[in-house]
Amino acid sequence: MATDTLTKDPGGSAVLRRVLLDNGALSALVLLVAAMSLLSGDFLTTGNLLNVGVQAAVTAILAFGVTFVIVAAGIDLSVGSVAALSATVLAWSATSQGLPVWIAVLLAVATGIACGLVSGALVSFGKLPPFIATLAMLSIGRGLALVISQGSPIPIPDSMSGLGDTIGGWLPIPVLVMIGMGLITAGVLGRTYAGRAMYAIGGNEEAARLSGIRVTRQKLVIYALSGGFAAVAGIVLASRLSSAQPQAAVGYELDAIAAVVIGGASLSGGVGKASGTLIGALILAVLRNGLNLLEVSPFWQQVVIGVVIALAVLLDTLRRRAGAGPGAPGAAAGGSSGGGRKKAVNAGKFALAAVVVAAIAVGASVWRSGSSGGASTKVGLSVSTLNNPFFVQLKAGAQEEAKRAGVSLTVTDAQNDASQQANQIQNFTSQNMKSIIINPVDSDAAGPSVRAADKAGIPVLAADRGVNKAKIATLVASDNITGGKLAAKTLAERLGKKGTILVLQGTPGTSASRERGKGFAEGLKAYPDIKVVGKQTADFDRAKGLDVTTNLLQGHPGIDGIFAENDEMALGAVKALGSKAGKSVDVVGFDGTPDGLKAVENGTLAATVAQQPKELGRMVVQNAVKAAKGQKIDGTVKVPVKVVTAK
Repeated sequence: MATDTLTKDPGGSAVLRRVLLDNGALSALVLLVAAMSLLSGDFLTTGNLLNVGVQAAVTAILAFGVTFVIVAAGIDLSVGSVAALSATVLAWSATSQGLPVWIAVLLAVATGIACGLVSGALVSFGKLPPFIATLAMLSIGRGLALVISQGSPIPIPDSMSGLGDTIGGWLPIPVLVMIGMGLITAGVLGRTYAGRAMYAIGGNEEAARLSGIRVTRQKLVIYALSGGFAAVAGIVLASRLSSAQPQAAVGYELDAIAAVVIGGASLSGGVGKASGTLIGALILAVLRNGLNLLEVSPFWQQVVIGVVIALAVLLDTLRRRAGAGPGAPGAAAGGSSGGGRKKAVNAGKFALAAVVVAAIAVGASVWRSGSSGGASTKVGLSVSTLNNPFFVQLKAGAQEEAKRAGVSLTVTDAQNDASQQANQIQNFTSQNMKSIIINPVDSDAAGPSVRAADKAGIPVLAADRGVNKAKIATLVASDNITGGKLAAKTLAERLGKKGTILVLQGTPGTSASRERGKGFAEGLKAYPDIKVVGKQTADFDRAKGLDVTTNLLQGHPGIDGIFAENDEMALGAVKALGSKAGKSVDVVGFDGTPDGLKAVENGTLAATVAQQPKELGRMVVQNAVKAAKGQKIDGTVKVPVKVVTAK
């Protein structure tokens, strides 16, 4: 049978087809790269492929650590938080405590290992399900990162920032670290007692115990390895952003698990390898990079990525059921082998069809977020989040101006993730945009990617928030500090210059929250009889604003006023106050969103500091077009703010 097969299809093509059929994830990656290359002329370039490697690095390193856990039939939901905590420990110990960088790095890695040991102890000795144990560590790690950093990013030493740079001006160091960690993973899984124990435990834990494997101790090793790899990923991420972000890597644990499963590992345990995990991480990176290059709407990107992940796992499952894998049942018998191979070919055809369908979906022009695709001037806009009415209006104003000016505007959503935003700016640079607009998630973290764009000769403009340690063409923004002072003055006068108030803070670490809070605190100094009796973060979110206000009111039922650092939280506070809002308790918000202005008109919201986000979006695109044409623009463009009351 084998002779017949070779006769019909001699040479390397048979081997290549065999390899692709035996590796569903590799087939998906090859076809995905081919599809993206056909759909985007910017994809298959050296610079962009290196971008893909850099963008895959953090997820891949996290996923390598998670591979150990999944092979042993466990799960680790804490790796994103552990990465953020480890990076925070590194920055805090090297800057605030003045420790040598090498000691700070060791402390960061030790922090990750310690977190893994705690999770392993909870699973091994506490008999907690891995899901629960690591979910608890997810919360603990994130909380400790916020406590250590006080909710603000911490700059890392310049010597560590170099870890996010390149060697020779072209080879990214994060890619080398990713490859190194992959080789370590492969070595542990394939050539150590610990690796063999992982497979044994994942295959049958009780049988492993009876065969003499110390399962309890091995689980400690497994989770410690996962924590250590998460620490390395956190260090790489911090070096890319030149700062440790306490809110970094949110949701990365899901990408890491997805990468492992896409790579062929089984959540039931006993199956998995480092090469498969790397391929899984590359698939996710290629998808995100390609979707950005194709100008697919950020909302549809989530749908496409979810569908392709599901397809990749489904196809690998079909391949396994078809008996194409090495050592599959029936492979030894001639008839069974032939039937298994035939089924494998069918599975391969199904894989091809599925990826082609995905490529067609990706290329659908109706999903694109740009304006006129044929416009000669291409401008990129990276928004910190589109899960906030303020930035939705900023986007709308920008798109209206782009349409009026006849330029192509590509809008991406960073989802409040500084690392994802850095990737988006890299992609804009690869596309040779005429100018780039960034609404930074964090002013410090945006610096490295903006410097790279400037080095490529692309002017970068900042919207609403500035960029630190990087050259920008202009900053188009309202003055958040002045706005905070106006909010303090308005609320104080509404209360007769005395009383007790609550403050709802935005997402920790964001410049908007810091500046608005600073301005409000400075404004209150003129009113010593007004006391802030409660202060909590509600992440610029209406639902969280409702819950946090409800909780604070339990301890402070007699408060006179509330200041919320945006209208969404203010509207949540209004809901929590019920009939008291606008009568016995005055609430002042910030942003001037349509819902906020409507609440002011209705009298439930005492006032809002309106920033006119649509005007901001319009003005920043105006200046981006000028910068693209080489025209002179002002270094700072201020959009007027005003306090809006019912009068």
